[in-house]
Amino acid sequence: MSSDSTLRRSVLVSLAGSAIEWYDFFVYASATALVFTKLFFPASDPFAATLLAFSTFAVGFVVRPIGAAVFGHFGDRVGRKPALVTAMLTMGVATTAVGLLPPYASIGAAAPILLVVLRLVQGLALGGQWGGAVLLVTEAAPASRRGFYGSFAQLGVPIALILSNVVFLVASATLSEDAFLTWGWRVPFLLSILLVGVALYAQSRVEEQAPDRSRRGGRAPLVELLRRYPRQILLAAGATMVGGTSYYLLAVYLVSYATGPLHQSRGTVLIGVLVSAVVCALVMPAAAAWSDVVGRRRVFLLGAGLLAAWAFPLFRLVESGSPVLIGLGLVVGQAFFAMTYGPAPALFAELFGARVRYTGISLGYQIGSVLGGAFAPIIATTLLAGTNWSGSIALYLIAVCALSFVAVWFAPRRPEPGAAARVLVASPSAEDLSR
Repeated sequence: MSSDSTLRRSVLVSLAGSAIEWYDFFVYASATALVFTKLFFPASDPFAATLLAFSTFAVGFVVRPIGAAVFGHFGDRVGRKPALVTAMLTMGVATTAVGLLPPYASIGAAAPILLVVLRLVQGLALGGQWGGAVLLVTEAAPASRRGFYGSFAQLGVPIALILSNVVFLVASATLSEDAFLTWGWRVPFLLSILLVGVALYAQSRVEEQAPDRSRRGGRAPLVELLRRYPRQILLAAGATMVGGTSYYLLAVYLVSYATGPLHQSRGTVLIGVLVSAVVCALVMPAAAAWSDVVGRRRVFLLGAGLLAAWAFPLFRLVESGSPVLIGLGLVVGQAFFAMTYGPAPALFAELFGARVRYTGISLGYQIGSVLGGAFAPIIATTLLAGTNWSGSIALYLIAVCALSFVAVWFAPRRPEPGAAARVLVASPSAEDLSR
């Protein structure tokens, strides 16, 4: 098979697998804001029910570093593709099972317990999926276009958000409230069985780029990673926080905030999220391609700075009550987020040597996701309840942007695109790109 054909198929699987896997994760997020507070966590206090629902959303993040370590070890020792395929199958089965769960009214406390267990399985799978999808593409891509091709693994995020919101939008618009809460919410979860088909396609049709047999010997990848790359792990985690925090505020918390305390129409808010996700999907590869020209750090730092500047205007626009202004706030926020998220795969992959790269990028990314994304809706809900001022949430977002800005600023500098950069393949000659 030609290298061009290998790259095309790798991009296809990375994009499709990432989109459906993140779709599974976002379907849960949308259901948390719209359904689970009523069906799985009934409570007389709406604040308590919302906090409990968002807590189950958070547990999926907490185990993601564990998934990163487990699947990363598998991916560095055995191969990128087997680890990625296993992660996709795990996610597809777990999310489909959520769609089959009976509610609290039917089985009592067992309902939220089973929901949390399946959320944990989702988190483990996603912890291993991201690194595999990224490396499947970046290790096959030309060095001069690594940023652009790496962004296709990231494109799964806005595409997944589009798919999940379209499905919920159609279901809520065509079904009565009773029908939606009885069975309509289950349809998006059951559709995730498609991920199993993508995994089987990847297993049979995609070839891994330049497998390195030397990965099988020596120290365990996690041990070697912690010994040689502790600084890079922390910097990758810090850089990831801005993406996790901003995205889950834009895609999850603001849905709950606008439809709850602000009493906005569910359809209006979901349409705004949908349009902003389309813009994000367009900006992301453009920003990543730009990073191939001017450098990863410059594009990332610009995006983080603009996102911090947009924090206060974002909440003012959402609180305006105008569908157009709500959409504007979300669209601009997603565009700035895309400037940090698009170049991230190439930026992170270039921090670690080939023998530990799957474990390294996965662990750094997932730790940052826990710190930045897992608790963002909970922190935002608590800040609003404690201060009754959305500006406190804006300040929280600004602080996270500043932290990620500093992390990327101090990240090891790579040769600028166009220079004699070493090729990012899993071979001894590229073993340590961080030196």
